[in-house]
Amino acid sequence: MPETTATDAAALMPDVIERLEALVRIPSVAFPGFDAEPVHRMGEAVVELFEAAGAEGVRLLDVPDGYPCVYADLPGPAGSPTVLLYAHYDVQPAPKSQGWTSEPFEPTTKDDGRIYGRGAADDKSGLVIHYATLKLLGPDRPCNIRILVEGEEETISHLEAFVEANPDLFACDAAVIADIGPQAVGRPGLTTALRGDVACTLTVRTLENPVHSGMFGGAAPDAMTAMIRILDSLHDEHGDTVIDGVDRGTWAGADMDEAVYRDGSSILPGVDFLGTGTLSDRIWMKPSVTVLGMDLPNTAEASNVLLPEVTAKLSMRVIPGSDADAQLEALMAHLRGQRPWNCEVVVERVKVGNPFAVDEAHPAIVAAKDALSTAYGAPVESIGSGASIPLVASLKQVAPDAAIVLWGAEDTERSRIHASDESVDPDEIQRMIVAQTRFIREFAASTGS
Repeated sequence: MPETTATDAAALMPDVIERLEALVRIPSVAFPGFDAEPVHRMGEAVVELFEAAGAEGVRLLDVPDGYPCVYADLPGPAGSPTVLLYAHYDVQPAPKSQGWTSEPFEPTTKDDGRIYGRGAADDKSGLVIHYATLKLLGPDRPCNIRILVEGEEETISHLEAFVEANPDLFACDAAVIADIGPQAVGRPGLTTALRGDVACTLTVRTLENPVHSGMFGGAAPDAMTAMIRILDSLHDEHGDTVIDGVDRGTWAGADMDEAVYRDGSSILPGVDFLGTGTLSDRIWMKPSVTVLGMDLPNTAEASNVLLPEVTAKLSMRVIPGSDADAQLEALMAHLRGQRPWNCEVVVERVKVGNPFAVDEAHPAIVAAKDALSTAYGAPVESIGSGASIPLVASLKQVAPDAAIVLWGAEDTERSRIHASDESVDPDEIQRMIVAQTRFIREFAASTGS
């Protein structure tokens, strides 16, 4: 079996970086209200990227109600396994209010050697890792490879239903999700568990209409005050999420590095962590509720009135092994049970994203760990992620025996995905190219192809 070395990957890196920078320049924000043209342009650019890697038959597939996905089905030797390579080409918005120190859609290499720009890590780094993998494997690839690149992962995705409706296109023996990363640069990490993500809206009503806060305040309850009381009931005095029927557990893998977490999370000096137990438990094996947004007057438009109605959107991360539908029902039941001053409470379901845990005994996971260890020259950390990747559940539905390999170049410590000054370390991309190419060869060999 031919080996892929750091030298092989290094020779490709100037081309890889040039292509990454070109992709970052396309502001492919798929959120509603943003210009659709750059998103479609990005889809075409991804087709061209993989064609340049030697892939045949790369094409855009229409996804009902959403942006198209990029797809290719590349044959390998008869009887060989199928590996699906996934990434996404859309990005988060990058408003100036986030505090960017360089232009978000102009890739900038700074003194630390990292490349800064929206999508440089999440997930255009995954695209160029896949590109380089195909280049290094060449036309005599050791197994069948399918490419799936999504165009709206960061917003309301329609891909899950499309995958489930077309199982023959996406069946595989292993799926590589290059949309995550290690704790820190140079520390190989394989994500073995994902929390799920469930969401609902909470509407609180107290009055028929706004009324003067001076004339009626003190007896007539305003909806915002009631909302605050309800939201406060979701956490105890330590900051732990406390909802009857919501599961919690204990993390058995590598510990979350506190210094890495503190740096990556941008917690202000002197501000305490939420919750109790180990840091790993708190972010990977305990639930957490976040208020994502609220319909309120802003401070510039606020007037002296009691608010009659307030709506909030809540997200709750749920632990691997739990039933996401049951966890959402428990959250909604808790909210419906909170009625300060007998206010009206309406709770409506928004979405369910299931949690996931990797079968670490699967031959593909064994091969992935070996490839990572070789590429980095260090032991592999089995880590969790508080994030959610809903597509994983759909892939498991169409390919229940497939392994899910979760890795990439988005290090927790420095990448700042979704935030200002998002960045990626080129050395991390190079190591992941080596690891991914070795993984495909090792997995193909382990099946006897």
